[in-house]
Order: sequence, then structure tokens, then C-alpha cells
Amino acid sequence: QVQLVESGGGLVQVGDSLRLSCVASGRTISNYGMGWFRQAPGKEREWVASISAGDTAIYSDSVKGRFTISRDNAKSTVYLQMNNLQPEDTAIYYCAAGWRPGQRVGRDEGFFENWGQGTRVAVSS
Repeated sequence: QVQLVESGGGLVQVGDSLRLSCVASGRTISNYGMGWFRQAPGKEREWVASISAGDTAIYSDSVKGRFTISRDNAKSTVYLQMNNLQPEDTAIYYCAAGWRPGQRVGRDEGFFENWGQGTRVAVSS
């Protein structure tokens, strides 16, 4: 079992940047696919970005070109760099980890077995 703890959220202005961190413990995550999801008030949770064990990253269309997911296995940490934040990025952001040999990490929540508690991001206009 992997425990995940997110941090780095906060209240920012339109156009600002934030970097979210997700620290894993319990097991090494070097072989895990990792992802970021978010849930805005009154909406379903949605996928944001994923990164494979081999460092291949994919993004939702809504954040492509503005957000960057990365990982530092030595620090057991996954990051989400968020630039040019917009009011529609306001949400609770969740980190997720999954280990499914033979399967490619994607946007499906079902791939991920472990979830953090979330960190709140609010973008004010």
C-alpha cells in the first residue's frame, strides 16, 4: 500500500503559478504510474495528467500547455507545475498511484489504487 500526501495548494490570482507536490510512502513508486485528478465544487472528479514509470506524460486538453507533471523517484515525489492559472482550475487536486504490470497508465480512475487526501487550489479573478 502506498500512502500519498499532497501539498502546495493555495489561493492565487489569475495568471499565477503553483507547484503541487505529492509525497509517497510505504513503497517505492519507481514502478508506479502516477496521476493528478481534480474536483471542482459541484462537479465530478476529472483527470488532469498522468506520468508513467518511464516518464511518459499525458495531459487533459484543458491543461495541456499550462501544466507539467514530473516525478523524482529518489524523493518519492510527484509534482504538478501549474502555470497561467485560471478560475476554472479552482478545485481540490488529488494525487493517485497505480501499479498494474502490462497496463499503460492513462486517464482511467480504475488504474489507480492509492489516493491522497487532496490539496485545495483556488484561483481568484
